[in-house]
Amino acid sequence: MTGGLVTLGEALGVVAATEPGPLAPGAALRMDFAGAEATVAIGVRRLGHDSAWVGSVGADAVGTMVLDRLRAERVDISRCRIDPELPSGLMLRERRTADHIRVTYYRKGFAGSRLSAADIDTTQIAAARILHLTGITPALSPSARDAVHAALDAAVDAGVTVSLDINYRRALWSEADATVELSKLVSRADIVFGGLEEAALLVPAASPDAMAQSLAALGPSQVVVKLGAEGALALHSGELIRQPAVAVRSVDPVGAGDAFVAGYLAGVLDNGSARHRLRLAATCGAFAVSVPGDWAGLPSRHELGLITGADINR
Repeated sequence: MTGGLVTLGEALGVVAATEPGPLAPGAALRMDFAGAEATVAIGVRRLGHDSAWVGSVGADAVGTMVLDRLRAERVDISRCRIDPELPSGLMLRERRTADHIRVTYYRKGFAGSRLSAADIDTTQIAAARILHLTGITPALSPSARDAVHAALDAAVDAGVTVSLDINYRRALWSEADATVELSKLVSRADIVFGGLEEAALLVPAASPDAMAQSLAALGPSQVVVKLGAEGALALHSGELIRQPAVAVRSVDPVGAGDAFVAGYLAGVLDNGSARHRLRLAATCGAFAVSVPGDWAGLPSRHELGLITGADINR
């Protein structure tokens, strides 16, 4: 793979309730998988650009499912490792009420946390145009944190654009620990994504405009603040650009942020303007929430006009 995106992280099996209500014997469940970085890799690939995902999965049915699906999506998994000792992690997703999803993770000490610097191919990263990282991976384990920094060093040395989604997960680490590590990553990233609460880990809470400016002062040339139903705000080379959310009936909000990131980064690979990147990001986010699951609703290039009714490829 050359000229596309490389990302690294954890992929989990997902057991998701298909109907609202408490989990009970006989409840209808659906098997799937999830992972922020894998979702971005799939999204970028569906939009016509090469992508690669680096991770560690168990030698089990979940690991096979993850790799088979990524392979089917034509994501490069040549650097993925199958751990013969540890099982793949799992996520239990309960739709406790129609409007409230409760998630339980089984990931500590599982195969995904075994990702290490030895899994990083610096040649692969140097050949890419974008290295995409998230705040999830360094929180998994010390070895996964080492993998992130090995990849980051390789990208910076090769002049590869570094993208970082703050993606803070409270269940994985404390705010204090996250702030220390994320500050290091943000200072070396070119593009940073985050919601307002995530940005507040690194800069004083304020208006979205002010927080974008404060994040940019830490180093990145592009800052994208995700505002949910209110759309997004980007600070690109000093210019503030606003993007409203694309109106769509929401079926499942999970994965919308990763779909948004995939669209934006595909726009970067398109060599598109900042406005093109934001429009593509918002459209991908709308597709994601309109379908159950983290990645299933991600659009192909020819489908982009289905929601907006307009050609956003230009």
